Amino acid sequence: MTGSGETKFPPKFSAWRRIVVKLSGEALMGARSHGLDHDTLARIAADLTEVAATRGIEVAVVVGGGNFFRGIEGANKGIERARADSIGMLATVMNALALEYAIEKQRQAARTLSALPMPALCEAYSRQAALHHLGKGRIVVLAGGTGNPFFTTDTGAALRGAELSCDLIMKATQVDGVYSADPKRDPAATRYDRLTHDEAIARNLAVMDTAAFALARENGIPIIVFSIRQPGAILAALDGRGNATLVSPA
Repeated sequence: MTGSGETKFPPKFSAWRRIVVKLSGEALMGARSHGLDHDTLARIAADLTEVAATRGIEVAVVVGGGNFFRGIEGANKGIERARADSIGMLATVMNALALEYAIEKQRQAARTLSALPMPALCEAYSRQAALHHLGKGRIVVLAGGTGNPFFTTDTGAALRGAELSCDLIMKATQVDGVYSADPKRDPAATRYDRLTHDEAIARNLAVMDTAAFALARENGIPIIVFSIRQPGAILAALDGRGNATLVSPA
């Protein structure tokens, strides 16, 4: 189903208790070619704080590391894939610590939990620790992907969403939903308002990898794909305002 107007979600999608936001490393670099952009980081931190503080929603965030290093690209340049992915996981820890600090500057409590144990820097991830912090109203920033090579942070977000019994996965991207093709390369690409997990997998839609879609499908977790470029984008997507794509179990 495609369309050019606002995405109107059914009433049952209007109230969320616990969500996981997948935030790419590229989203944190703003207009820069790499690294972190302070203003962009502050804006996204403010958006996450608004969701947690004004709606009382428990928020977990899975961060990528592509603004510093992407494992698959490192592998394509001659680094052993497992090692390249490990470097990429380290990049996610840098982003998580920066985001944690930016959230705390908004006077919102946050905790970074890493799937790669780094006790000098942050807590090691465990389901119990994450649920404890979420229950205390803290935004939980999840680093290190799944802790294993060969898995993307998209898959990490779907895995954490299932582990933490999240009601929703939010995939924050640079485009306003799922398209039939890359809209940056194909001006004829059309945006879907709604899809099922099966449709997303069958059409090989590259906004998330197949393993992530499959995990979400198996656990009945809907996914909202939306653009993170504007202030207030996360809350707007939750409310069904603006353009986005809802990928649901059925």
